[in-house]
Amino acid sequence: MAFVTTAEVCDANQDLIRSGQLRALQPCFQIYGRRQIFSGPVVTVKVFEDNGLIRQFLEEKGNGRVLVVDGGGSLRCAILGGNPVVQAQNNGWAGIIVNGCIRDVDEINGCDIGVRALASHPIKASKKGLGEQRVPLSIAGTRICDGEWLYADTDGILVSHIELSV
Repeated sequence: MAFVTTAEVCDANQDLIRSGQLRALQPCFQIYGRRQIFSGPVVTVKVFEDNGLIRQFLEEKGNGRVLVVDGGGSLRCAILGGNPVVQAQNNGWAGIIVNGCIRDVDEINGCDIGVRALASHPIKASKKGLGEQRVPLSIAGTRICDGEWLYADTDGILVSHIELSV
């Protein structure tokens, strides 16, 4: 997907858009990390102001996957920071989408990984490990399920039931 934009994917797949098999997230995310273009199979996590489950996933080998985190849209603390993002980069994750806040922005911006989040916030989240994993999420006006494919670039974020080729 490195040379194909999300706009081109949309243009080439109008039938999938009409059928709901290809969906665009509402444009509410800020772009972080050095990798502005990324794609991969989705792994979902749902938490609220707690990053224990997020850290557990990012300790695993990513194998080019994208972690999609529904943090409930909370703007009261950061559920992702620099250390787990460095670990994700080292473990081969393609990207992380956070429906919530991140912190350690300068450190994250130095990492070769794609990160999208609503905003940055200096207060850290709790680490109790509470939440749900591999569940359907509804973020940015879009339903996202574990195992779907995500495509992100500077134009936006797409989710598809299947891996796409243009």
